[in-house]
Amino acid sequence: MSVPLKKKVLTLCLLCRPPRILLGMKKRGFGAGRWNGFGGKLLSNESLKDGARRETMEEAGVEPRSFEEMGILEFSWQGRGDLLEVHVFKVTDWEGVPAETEEMRPEWFPMDQIPYEDMWSDDPYWLPLYLEGKKFRGSFQFDENDQVLSHEINILDKK
Repeated sequence: MSVPLKKKVLTLCLLCRPPRILLGMKKRGFGAGRWNGFGGKLLSNESLKDGARRETMEEAGVEPRSFEEMGILEFSWQGRGDLLEVHVFKVTDWEGVPAETEEMRPEWFPMDQIPYEDMWSDDPYWLPLYLEGKKFRGSFQFDENDQVLSHEINILDKK
């Protein structure tokens, strides 16, 4: 009999100004040493957008003004009992200038030069869909070294 996974809800904001995307180098904690978007866990009674706004302000020094939810990704690890449900948002309008914080170092990348080799191993599966403006839902299982063991991803609409 398997034990149900404990679910944690998180947000992930990717700031875009085509032809560039803003990513942050995670400096500490979960995901340190990887390029990623900005986001994290919700506080109690916090909405997805409020959590996404707060985390982006804390990690990149900018306040998102517009949000479009592009996807929901579920992540689990072999041998661990938690499930991360990550709501992925596209942000194209914000207030402020991206700046380095204690947690992240933001940097702009051309959309055709994404540093996948220094990102989470799931990113090559879903980030191209995001960049194409497609909405998606996916699930990924990782091994103990954060490598994708299995995945499923579905496009929710055709643009």
